[in-house]
Amino acid sequence: MKIAIISRNASLYSTKRLVEAGRSRGHVVRVLDPLRCYMRISCGQFEMHYKGSVLEGFDAVIPRIGSSVTFYGTAVLRQFEMMGVYTPNSSDAVLRARDKLRSLQMLAREGIDLPITVFGDYPDDTADLLQMLGDPPHVIKLNEGAQGQGVLLAEKRSSSQGMIEAFRGLYANFVVQEFIGEAGGGDLRCFVVGGEVAAAMHRQAPEGDFRANLHRGGKASCVELTEQEKTVALRAAAIMGLGVAGVDLLRSKRGPLVLEVNASPGLEGIEEATGLDIAGIIMAQVEAGAGGTPLT
Repeated sequence: MKIAIISRNASLYSTKRLVEAGRSRGHVVRVLDPLRCYMRISCGQFEMHYKGSVLEGFDAVIPRIGSSVTFYGTAVLRQFEMMGVYTPNSSDAVLRARDKLRSLQMLAREGIDLPITVFGDYPDDTADLLQMLGDPPHVIKLNEGAQGQGVLLAEKRSSSQGMIEAFRGLYANFVVQEFIGEAGGGDLRCFVVGGEVAAAMHRQAPEGDFRANLHRGGKASCVELTEQEKTVALRAAAIMGLGVAGVDLLRSKRGPLVLEVNASPGLEGIEEATGLDIAGIIMAQVEAGAGGTPLT
């Protein structure tokens, strides 16, 4: 098979591992910077070029689209889809997952439990908005933040009010959520591939922080999920329409709560914590989805 990986940086751990896994299975794998792809769209015809050459003959494309290039990256992915190329994560699914508010609305509609979330725009409504949420602490999240960036904890209602006013002053989109204290600064990353939980790890925030993201200094360890946690993770990925997903859960008094569904989950932390070849598992799913076999 001929496989494209959409990534801005070929030297990133996740991108390198996918390239290694694909080539070790006999595939031709090429990393494409989405910003260097450009498209021709006409009635019934879709063409793409890359640095002056035509892109053609690909059997599958794996998106590793960063939040800073969501719009253009998903347009490139959509063009591949229009050209009949298989992808485990469609452009629409990536867009759904990237928008935190939209994804939470979709999950809640399907009966997935999550931290109580409020969202509003008009400054005069802030006091009532926080009343809807309940007593602090409150977690304030930028709608398109990643890797723990743009996530703040407000210990008092006055702090929540001040942070909300600051975000509004920056014309930022954000949500406000209840703080789940019993999680103890830890969460679960469930790595879903092809309708199965391929691996899971527990992430613990560093002392003095509440964000368990590994990029923020969190520590990861292998964890055994309960059947309920597996079911919730699989349902969340399916609702988003993702064949490859990182589903983040919190262990709470009322059961597992979905924090986020990530369409481009990193491989480094999960492979180190579990010792599993997650890149190889993803490639096996791509082979099955594209109906292809390794080249000989």
